[in-house]
Amino acid sequence: MKRAAAEAISPARVDALLAPLAKARGVLIAVSGGPDSTALLVMAARWAAQAGRPRVEAATVDHDLRAGSREEAEAVAALSRRLGLAHHLLEWRGAKPRSRIQERAREARYALLRACARKIGADFLVTAHHADDQAETVLFRLVRGSGIGGLRGMEGLVEQDGLTLARPLLELRKGELIAFCEANGVGFATDPSNDDPRFARTQMRRLGALLAEEGLGVEEIARLSRRAARMEEAVAAQTSAAAERLGWTEPREERDAHVLFCEPIEIVQRLLMIEIARVGGKPRLRLEAIETLTEKLHAAHADGKALRANVGGASVHLTAKGALSVSPEAPRRSQDGANKDAADPLEVRPDQAAASMLSAPRETNLRNVAAGTAALKR
Repeated sequence: MKRAAAEAISPARVDALLAPLAKARGVLIAVSGGPDSTALLVMAARWAAQAGRPRVEAATVDHDLRAGSREEAEAVAALSRRLGLAHHLLEWRGAKPRSRIQERAREARYALLRACARKIGADFLVTAHHADDQAETVLFRLVRGSGIGGLRGMEGLVEQDGLTLARPLLELRKGELIAFCEANGVGFATDPSNDDPRFARTQMRRLGALLAEEGLGVEEIARLSRRAARMEEAVAAQTSAAAERLGWTEPREERDAHVLFCEPIEIVQRLLMIEIARVGGKPRLRLEAIETLTEKLHAAHADGKALRANVGGASVHLTAKGALSVSPEAPRRSQDGANKDAADPLEVRPDQAAASMLSAPRETNLRNVAAGTAALKR
């Protein structure tokens, strides 16, 4: 099995996987030292050695959260040198958080990697996310109640602020990457936090194993992800067309709710989300907050009633005659008269549902998720 997996990642396949990197001015590979990123490092080094390829360098972030992390980072540096690549050892310094450790470590890691990429003139930051990671991401978002945009999972290429985040290994399984390392005689580290039950990812991995036993494994979730991606692309195109048709591409003081609510509710939600994000200045809004707002607006409009609601830093006002406006939310004042950030009364935290499901017994989890397996596989 290992031999077959290793042979599957042939030089020709590596060239195909890394082909999007050819247009880069410079490439920074994020390498933790685990089997996934170590395999990527070896592939990228061989790929970059060919004529006409962009400069490739590697970086490892030492989070200093456990014993041995420094040694692992230095081992990656040594391997990079043997492969002929420059390596950057980045440190997450300062006091470490006591809660949401993995989330905050991820934020710190990407901040350090982006800064390093810009410092060395790289416009591509490359990570080793693979098919198993994709399945966990989709499943995690499914449990959190994500819409179709979330169920498409991670994208292979994402451009942000002049830096492209690339994930070229999304079609490969973790077992293939381990076999590739072993077949090429390359050692790798094993992060014990991957099996720590305190972390949501670990529990999601266990839930994924339960689903796989019921026939909803990595390949099936990947199929769901592809279908969701196609659907998201179609709905996004329809939203853009509706924005043009209804005049939502330009800022306006008032809009006609009568015309807006002739559109499908999904389109209405997306138009409202775009407008609220623009006015309120918060690019990431929770889907539940927009859904709740849309339901309230729709009901008020049907009854000919006025409604005012705050969400995402914006104030949404519907008059009884059907005029709709979105303006910046006025800052609230505390008892001492000081301004303070206003809360979003419509905002709901979907991670409450995830926490409830992840803390449930194995049998309960299996009953809950198995009930939807047949529908998801169609």
